[in-house]
Amino acid sequence: MVKMRTKYPFEATFQEIEADPGAFAESVFACLESDFLQMPKGAGFVEYPVFERGYEALKQATGGFEELSPDKILPVTFSEPISVIVLRAMLGFTPPEWAYVATQRTGVDVTQGFVRSLDRKIRMAPEAPLKNGGVMPARMTALVQTACELLRVGAPKVKKDKLHRLNKADSLQGATSLRALADIGVPYAMLLYERFLGRPFAGHRDSVSELVGDLLESAIENVLAKSGISFRKTKRAERVPGFDQAPDFIIPSEFNPQVIIEAKLTEDDGTARDKVTRIQHLGQLSMAGRKKNRPKYEVIACIGGRGFGVRKGDMEKMLLATRGKVFTLKTIDRLVKCTRLKEFQSKV
Repeated sequence: MVKMRTKYPFEATFQEIEADPGAFAESVFACLESDFLQMPKGAGFVEYPVFERGYEALKQATGGFEELSPDKILPVTFSEPISVIVLRAMLGFTPPEWAYVATQRTGVDVTQGFVRSLDRKIRMAPEAPLKNGGVMPARMTALVQTACELLRVGAPKVKKDKLHRLNKADSLQGATSLRALADIGVPYAMLLYERFLGRPFAGHRDSVSELVGDLLESAIENVLAKSGISFRKTKRAERVPGFDQAPDFIIPSEFNPQVIIEAKLTEDDGTARDKVTRIQHLGQLSMAGRKKNRPKYEVIACIGGRGFGVRKGDMEKMLLATRGKVFTLKTIDRLVKCTRLKEFQSKV
């Protein structure tokens, strides 16, 4: 076994990595960082006092949820738009799900795009009254009417191997359940059970997933810009000739790719495996048609999150695919010095 003389794989030769990939995988694990307990709020984050105002507006308009009717609720959705978010939370639906059910039950064409845009508009400005014009009145009426009907009736009986989406503590028996919880509070065990089924902060985590990933991409951009390196940052789902899936960064350009960088951040080991497979594929593309053991472009992986620190075998595959060029946020300051990027550096 070759004795490991360097701490990080990007400092080693490919022969050293091939001889003992496990040792180098451990060195990457040692500098992987994860801060999954903290999430960025991002634009459109709704603070609890704002959410609570929407709840109280609905409660007052319906007499403590005694009168779940569109006539009572519809005016509130325009004057206190955050109440729309609260109403959706009571249903337990995503915006597209609410749009679909409303269209099916009322015959009004409530598009998913409309509800998504409405949801974001309210979150960005929860206290700004909605304009009652265009398609808004008919579609909002359909949404509110559907919500009222579902919340009044509650969960119907289904087969024993099925679970209805309204089988929740606040909607199981329709308006009766809703009023009971509004009057006496939520039983803690039931609250924990529903949280278990839905994952805490699941919706918010999904909405800021791209923002979290942007942290890694921004760090790469800063390094490249500081060194005066020409690069092309691709867009999501963009088509680039020569690649079945566009890399995150191409240096110096897509017309003459010499270095490509994949920025991957995940807290889930299953997702990490998919991302490793993607990087392996890029490594294979770089060697396609090569008679000599020299890639036509260098593949670099910049990774973050605890997901990559679970499976040692996957990390070894990534090290071999990139010939050791794997960096984390902790080592990204060495990105230029230890790769072919230094060939394109114009600033020191």
